[in-house]
Amino acid sequence: MRSWLPFVLLTVLSWGTYIPTLHKGQVALGGSGVHAFLMVGVAYLLVAILIPGTMIARAGTWDLFTAGGAGFTLAAGVLGALGALGIVFALVNGGRPTVVPPLVFAGAPVVAVFVGMLYNPPENLPSPIFFVGIVMAAVGAGLVLAYRPS
Repeated sequence: MRSWLPFVLLTVLSWGTYIPTLHKGQVALGGSGVHAFLMVGVAYLLVAILIPGTMIARAGTWDLFTAGGAGFTLAAGVLGALGALGIVFALVNGGRPTVVPPLVFAGAPVVAVFVGMLYNPPENLPSPIFFVGIVMAAVGAGLVLAYRPS
């Protein structure tokens, strides 16, 4: 097995359970998206700051930080937090935990590929099959939404 696949599986399982779990917590917090988002922030503090901060401190690799690297990764963190906030507000404003994820998780990979191509321009134009894949992602999300359990 490729060494990166377990991390992909971790992400799929984590992000796949994120929205339904967030919704359950938000409902338990009286429907407050702001309170739910604050708790997501606390979780980020625990997982995203304390663990790597400890690892970096132990390794003594603080010198790896560069202005460009810090700038892009801080921007990525802001984008991730804005995405989480968007999900919270979608749920607060009537989005269902069976509707929001298919839209997010079909749309985000397509956007990610285009942004990835912007940051790292490909040598060749994408194959027409690439665009068929985009259509298939939309059709797949539509099928999941149309036939989701009610």
